[in-house]
Amino acid sequence: MSAEAMVRDYYEALRRGEPLAPYFAERPDVVKFGVGERLDGYDEIAEGLREQSRVTDDWTVESHDLRVTERDDWGWFSDEVRMSWTQRGTDYDFETRWSGTLERRSDEWLFVGMHVSAPVETGGDD
Repeated sequence: MSAEAMVRDYYEALRRGEPLAPYFAERPDVVKFGVGERLDGYDEIAEGLREQSRVTDDWTVESHDLRVTERDDWGWFSDEVRMSWTQRGTDYDFETRWSGTLERRSDEWLFVGMHVSAPVETGGDD
């Protein structure tokens, strides 16, 4: 599977509510920044993603500008993603920016870093 196919597969797993931890390298130095949290190390990421799946549903994940580069055993990606979900009866909807680093292990790609953020509305002239 290519790095791009893996990123797209991750998006699909998120939509379906499937386990997401297997997409991350089982390393203590892997990191995932979400819209509202920072998770360090595989164990913390796995627990955070399990909890996310437990309390959320109705995910929409719409990729608008996925760019993926592969180099030997390393890769990186960026994307603009509209994502929405329901959590405990409250609907959330964000235009987000994603970026990350991937590592190839045998024939599979795994995230070693992921950053998801939402632009801040400043309300003024930039």
